[in-house]
Amino acid sequence: MLDQLTLDQLRTFVAAVDTGSFSAAARKLGRAQSLVSQSLANLETQSGIKLFDRSNRYPVLTEAGRVLLAHARATVAAAETFKAQARDLAGGLEAEVSIVLDVLFPFQVLTQAVAAFQPTFPSTPLRIQVETLGAVIAPVLDGRCAFAVAGATPLLPPELAREPLRQIELVMVASPAHPLARRTGTIPTADLAEHVQLVLTDRSELTKGREFGVFSPRTWRLADLGAKHAFLRSGLGWGGMPLEVVADDLAVGHLVRLDIAALPKGGLFLPMWAVYPMERPPGPAGRWLIAQLRCGDTGQ
Repeated sequence: MLDQLTLDQLRTFVAAVDTGSFSAAARKLGRAQSLVSQSLANLETQSGIKLFDRSNRYPVLTEAGRVLLAHARATVAAAETFKAQARDLAGGLEAEVSIVLDVLFPFQVLTQAVAAFQPTFPSTPLRIQVETLGAVIAPVLDGRCAFAVAGATPLLPPELAREPLRQIELVMVASPAHPLARRTGTIPTADLAEHVQLVLTDRSELTKGREFGVFSPRTWRLADLGAKHAFLRSGLGWGGMPLEVVADDLAVGHLVRLDIAALPKGGLFLPMWAVYPMERPPGPAGRWLIAQLRCGDTGQ
């Protein structure tokens, strides 16, 4: 008999509890009260459980009814989620949005976008990974991610399209105890060669043999921005960082901004791009997320 239970019976059961009476449930569901009463009677017969005590003017849940109510709610909610997901997929919404993010992109902007994404696309899972340099592009090329938020893309493969998002200001910094931090005036490029430069390295082969913003032949290479940040604060070298990441360090003196002659006088800005295959552009949820990443506030 239990195999004959229907979703409609469970939905009627939940409505009767929520409205407090069979007549109110009938009005909510747009049915005759007799049909609601019959549906609930059938549910009790098929389950072998008395769900309501009908001895008073209004039906009251039994102890067994209270236990089963939680399961009924969960089943009805799961069915509604299934319907919503099916509706979205039929309308072209992605089953999942997977992105790969350049580690230099402002995480505050990402957090704001994701916080707004969740209620806007509640049935669409979001998968995010963080990489550097060419490793940002690799997951898009092999189909693991729908799009990338990439910075240094001077040699983008021709099968990928890109559109601008924002610019990230990069600053060259060192610990106040570092010899370069004690220099006055503009630092010539030749002087940088005497000191270790901390550089982000590429976990992929896409940028092998190419350098971005490297001024010293003495380099230590790290694949993690957090490790580079810690090394800089410890005086183990000098290097570039997103201004957003080191703004507090600069404000309290944990790091010092370096004035390097080879850099533009107006500051060094790295453009960020949304990158995706021309033949597989992002769907509605992906397009929405790209728009949020473009207009999000860094809070500075």
